[in-house]
Amino acid sequence: MIASFRAREGGAKMIYLLDTNMATYIVNGRSKAARQTLKSTMEHSTVAVSAITQAEILFGIEHKPQVMLLRDAIEDFFQAVPVFPWDSDAAHAYAKLRARISAAGKTLSAMDLLIAAHAVAAGAILVTKDGAFVHAGPFLEVADWAVDL
Repeated sequence: MIASFRAREGGAKMIYLLDTNMATYIVNGRSKAARQTLKSTMEHSTVAVSAITQAEILFGIEHKPQVMLLRDAIEDFFQAVPVFPWDSDAAHAYAKLRARISAAGKTLSAMDLLIAAHAVAAGAILVTKDGAFVHAGPFLEVADWAVDL
């Protein structure tokens, strides 16, 4: 692993970092399973999003006027789920992760790579439905909460 999973050291809470697609499925109600898992997981673990995910969702509001109907739900979501700031640890994890993925002959989109690196830096499990993150393995642990899609 690139970084140790700090969430598992010393009996600390697990950390789950929601990818953009998973956060969207939760906010718009597309995945009831993801909503239920979020609710039950928040009782015993930390669930958050990357500032990169927040930026992507906010861009969606600006880019697609029909999403404006979800503005209140999105704001409520960001009040309930902490947003982890992009920091120096994430930048270091990004450099290592990108180098290792590249050396393996794999690629991820720029935003996906930033989010994956943030999960690594936070010692988090990345929660996503996006199969592209398989390219980040074995450096990143991934979970899919939207099992009903």
